[in-house]
Amino acid sequence: MPLWWSQGVERPKESPPVPPHLDWDLWLGPAPERPYHPAYCPFQWRGWWDFGSGGLGDMGIHNLAPVFDALQLGAPESVHASSTPVFPESLPVASTVHYQFPARGDRPAVKLHWYDGGLVPARPQEMDDELPLNREDGMVLVGDSGKMLVTGWGGASPRLLPTSRDKEYRRPAATLPRSIGHHQEWVLACKTGAPTMSNFDFAGPLTETVLLGTLCVRLGGAKLRWDSAQLKITNKPEANDLIHYPYRKGWSL
Repeated sequence: MPLWWSQGVERPKESPPVPPHLDWDLWLGPAPERPYHPAYCPFQWRGWWDFGSGGLGDMGIHNLAPVFDALQLGAPESVHASSTPVFPESLPVASTVHYQFPARGDRPAVKLHWYDGGLVPARPQEMDDELPLNREDGMVLVGDSGKMLVTGWGGASPRLLPTSRDKEYRRPAATLPRSIGHHQEWVLACKTGAPTMSNFDFAGPLTETVLLGTLCVRLGGAKLRWDSAQLKITNKPEANDLIHYPYRKGWSL
């Protein structure tokens, strides 16, 4: 997927005045103090290490959620990555991240690959020549019996490859529950205690995996082995210092 905010840049040197409607200290929260600049707020924060986690952190929790749910992935055992140059202040312009998930009961091990900044996987051989490989957003699901191309935000348009097979396939009736909407789920949870579809039991492990990939990119892409039970990287102890950063004075828990 492409990125709609700045990455691969140095910290701006200018210090423009803080807009009158913005409480800059409150916006910074526990992040280290720095002068205000529109390069961070309100939208560009996604590309800076102190505030965001790039394309993977922004869209990975959306695109990878169906895979996590369907395959019950849990935590990865290792991750490695490659990217354009990594900057001290901001994430790289483009990266690929490769996860290895262990077998889970009778479910086999799974490899998962992430691409951003305009990078895309190799074009599937089963893909029709005239069918474009969307660089905006999408997934390729590879199974023992075939492949599926998923395009659109959040996996809105899945199709089997090639197109002829997709046209022949008779889709089953919908059986999985559908969301009533993010805001409605949140209100219902507040009023009744009913869990949302992306509750902490699901979203927590998913976010753990996504941020582990971002951490790997920040460290240059070397393979990291992950102990989810202890929330520790076992083969590069110094990397654990980045799992949680010190909060700014006045914001500690």
